[in-house]
Amino acid sequence: MTTTPETIAALQGALAAEHVAVFGYGVLGAHLFGAQRQSADQMWNSHRARRDRLRSYLEAGGATPVAAASAYRLPAPVSSPRTAAQLAARLEDGVTAGYAGLAGVTDPALRRYAAQAMQEATVRAVRWRGSPPAAFPGLTSAALYPKAEE
Repeated sequence: MTTTPETIAALQGALAAEHVAVFGYGVLGAHLFGAQRQSADQMWNSHRARRDRLRSYLEAGGATPVAAASAYRLPAPVSSPRTAAQLAARLEDGVTAGYAGLAGVTDPALRRYAAQAMQEATVRAVRWRGSPPAAFPGLTSAALYPKAEE
């Protein structure tokens, strides 16, 4: 693995996104039942596994992995299966955005890892939303159509 400062920063960014996802799934899982709860548990475990793998990449590169916060501010309260699904989709968008920097590093194995993680997160977000995103996950529509400089 290539351990340039840019690669370490990209790994840290992806790890930070996974920390948020692990926390968020822990919160939203309490509001789901049946098949949705099972799906959320599987996704939570997937994020935990990716978090642990990112930590190992960082440690192998001689870096100290960024620690998870004790709590994160969620974008909206979770009080029902519907709001839990909305949060899950937003968490997955955040994971996709977190891996975007890693997809641009020079190490081909890390680029593949990031691309796979982004693909999985996008599929999960679509499942939670029930429809594809309006813009590339992690980017606002405004970012796709920047204003011309005057």
